[in-house]
Amino acid sequence: MLRALLVCVSFVPAVLAAEPAMPQPHAHNDYLHKRPLLDALDQRFVSVEADIFLKDGQLLVAHTAFEIKPERTLQKLYLDPLRERAKANGGKIHKDGPAFHLMIDVKTDAKTTWAALAKVLDDYADILTIWKDGKPEPKAVTVVISGNWDREGIKAANPRRAAIDGRPKDLDGTESAELIPWVSASWGSLFKWKGEGAMPADELQKLKDHVAKAHAQGRKVRFWATPDRAEAWAVQRDAGVDFINTDKLAELRAFLGK
Repeated sequence: MLRALLVCVSFVPAVLAAEPAMPQPHAHNDYLHKRPLLDALDQRFVSVEADIFLKDGQLLVAHTAFEIKPERTLQKLYLDPLRERAKANGGKIHKDGPAFHLMIDVKTDAKTTWAALAKVLDDYADILTIWKDGKPEPKAVTVVISGNWDREGIKAANPRRAAIDGRPKDLDGTESAELIPWVSASWGSLFKWKGEGAMPADELQKLKDHVAKAHAQGRKVRFWATPDRAEAWAVQRDAGVDFINTDKLAELRAFLGK
């Protein structure tokens, strides 16, 4: 009897360790919501995405160049309210939550936009994670650059206040996870399954292998243009995807159950 009990006790932790960590919600095109950033924060999201255009020296948040409005700056919509929130919460965006990420998706020229963005980020040194000699000093907000990133410019910055959102080919590259902590991909570039019925076994294995490869390198995984429905959220969760991309803030939060 005692032997059986010991076997059971020693077995349980191994099972628990094999379970993937709960994914975090990522607000895709967050600025399209009624209250940019704030709606996501109300749902306890820990990652939001803002597309930016460099126009007349300003970093403006918009979905397309035709929707640019001069008053919708990156500072006004995101950096200023994040600073206010961090000050109110003792240096964190969520008092009892995980690290917060601001993904900035660059839509204009990589080099000129990064040059302007780097100067803006320097003004928020009090709340932004910084890397010195490749080593991070975590703060309230970690910036990840996606889209048209100036890879060499970002890499050369020392200190730097942003990391890079990589692509699947970076899993076969030599850049460190400190520079490229995320690897993102369009769902359709890797999978044909659209969230209906069971995911084909070969595609599910491909997903698991992709996640395992990224995790072995210390990188996190995200997909965009995913089927934005519970069936696809469940597949990603079970496969260990780190950030689930969504436009449905309340629905995903309810699905994740916290």
